[in-house]
Amino acid sequence: MSELYNQYIDGEWTDGGASETFTSQNPATGETLGEFHRATEDDAARAVDAADEAFEEWRALSRIDRAEYLWDVYHELRDRHQELGEIVTKECGKEISEGKADVTEAWHMVEWAAGDARHPQGDIVPSEVPTKDSYMRRKPRGVVACITPWNFPVAIPFWHMAVTLAQGNTVVWKPAEQTPLCGQTVAEMMVDAGIPDGVFNLVQGFGDAGAALVEDDAVDTVLFTGSAEVGQKVRQQVATEPEKNVSCEMGGKNAVVVTENADLDIAVHAAVMSSFKTTGQRCVSSERLVVHTDVYDEFKARFVEVAEDVAVGDPLDEDTFMGPLIEDQHVEKVTKYNELARTEGVNVLVDRTELDESEIPDGHEEGHWVGPFVYEADPDEPLRCTSEEVFGPHVALLEYDGDIERAVEIHNDTDYGLAGSIISEEYRQINYYRDHAEIGLAYGNLPCIGAEVQLPFGGVKKSGAGAPHAREVIEAVTERTAWTLNNDEDIEMAQGLSADIKTRDEQ
Repeated sequence: MSELYNQYIDGEWTDGGASETFTSQNPATGETLGEFHRATEDDAARAVDAADEAFEEWRALSRIDRAEYLWDVYHELRDRHQELGEIVTKECGKEISEGKADVTEAWHMVEWAAGDARHPQGDIVPSEVPTKDSYMRRKPRGVVACITPWNFPVAIPFWHMAVTLAQGNTVVWKPAEQTPLCGQTVAEMMVDAGIPDGVFNLVQGFGDAGAALVEDDAVDTVLFTGSAEVGQKVRQQVATEPEKNVSCEMGGKNAVVVTENADLDIAVHAAVMSSFKTTGQRCVSSERLVVHTDVYDEFKARFVEVAEDVAVGDPLDEDTFMGPLIEDQHVEKVTKYNELARTEGVNVLVDRTELDESEIPDGHEEGHWVGPFVYEADPDEPLRCTSEEVFGPHVALLEYDGDIERAVEIHNDTDYGLAGSIISEEYRQINYYRDHAEIGLAYGNLPCIGAEVQLPFGGVKKSGAGAPHAREVIEAVTERTAWTLNNDEDIEMAQGLSADIKTRDEQ
């Protein structure tokens, strides 16, 4: 029988008021990894109350003292790299190098946040009045609700939490219900680091627990990474509460543009990485490949050859490139979109929706297996399959004729605006793409994946508002005050405004 895990609220492991439980499954094998108490709305409220109560004492610490707790978490992540990387792979299905990279990215983010605590803070702003000092100060907002996805179950939580805690806020974290064991392991690290009671809280559960956090009056900021559909609801809710702040990073229908001046070795390599890494389950994965007619046939032949042969299998095997999808419901969703593409009349080039039995490793028959699906479509046709996010290895080749302006027009023809890549050896094309692509993350001669922690990570349009990552998180979880201090015994105003007080007797 699997272990039964609790919530972590106000410094205690507790089952709270939960009467229901849920389980975590290995998506490659169907094995049960753990059983978890499902948080109720009351559990979420208690966690928020604990964070609210702990806030004043936590914010009173210096940034450096707060960072010392994070350095302990940093060492936990490094010391347990292999162990936690395997947990990531077992619980969300990413192949093992990706599972370990997820943990590496987490400690990079903690390193950045903790290191930033000793860097200069604020800005000195010149005043036009020489006897005045003008400068900027920040203060923490308070309780921050962090709601994170399953596909980066260690890295993204630390995008949210490391900076949030270093800046003096307290946290209530709800991990994705698909990856609660990763959440449990991270929480144990926070406890081992000695973070004070109430400063960090964990509630495990489903959308109702997340909604309760978003709606709680004592929550000052919501950091959300996940689907566009849920993110839009979060933004709409927060919009009704002017005292609350929100930063959301959501989905995409991302594209790689391959121009007539592309190096096709780079183009094919980048497109395969962009489309199939993490089995297409990245918010930055590319489901559209916009390819110039002059190189289209060669690119198509080479891309299709790899897609037909890319290794799908046990994610713990280092020879695997693509693991399983996260759950049965997602297999159903991706399969339906593949069927929809056929219904919409596209030309299917590769269909590995149902893998051959010989491709499924022994003992993995209960896994959620789907292979690459590749087709070519008319970029001017208003197709659902080329406009709606699938979040799987579902890829459209879109041929274009013309200049870079035409390529970017197709690239931008989507409600989303998260990420994109251009493959070209002509710098003018790259510069045009840089200036006109409607995205928050851009790559040149690289796959449309990758996040270094010192860069903001967020999109435009339907892909979100804000970037819950690195320095951008500071904007979301702190209030900025512009201070002006007079050092003179008289008052002098800027812009030539008179400071003279005039009375009726002087008229």
